[in-house]
Amino acid sequence: MRILVLIVGMMLITGCTATQQAASQPTQKDLSVLDIGTARDIVILELGAPAETRIENGTKVDLFSFVQGYSRGTRIARVTGHAIGEAATLGLWSLIGTPIEQSNNGSILGYKVTYSEDDLVKQSEQLVDKKRN
Repeated sequence: MRILVLIVGMMLITGCTATQQAASQPTQKDLSVLDIGTARDIVILELGAPAETRIENGTKVDLFSFVQGYSRGTRIARVTGHAIGEAATLGLWSLIGTPIEQSNNGSILGYKVTYSEDDLVKQSEQLVDKKRN
């Protein structure tokens, strides 16, 4: 009986791993801020501080690198699915769900954004799009 209680206890402790990982996945960035005419401040608010800012041919250029995550609805659906799976299997689902969440944790995106004299997006170019490990 003690062994059974110990096994069930361990399953409950580790059982929420996939659910927790799904809940903590990165959020989706609004890439429409890269549209021509968007103010630089708005771009930085959405994407975070640029990795590098430089002047090219007299024009301000920002280089951004960030993790593109998932929409709120997608994250909620993933959390719900994992929670149901873990409850139905007494935590065994985490053996499958955890690797799924670890391999689906967003993409690393890199953009080069060029601004006009009044700090409005003049051009944006995607430089990097790779899956996170």
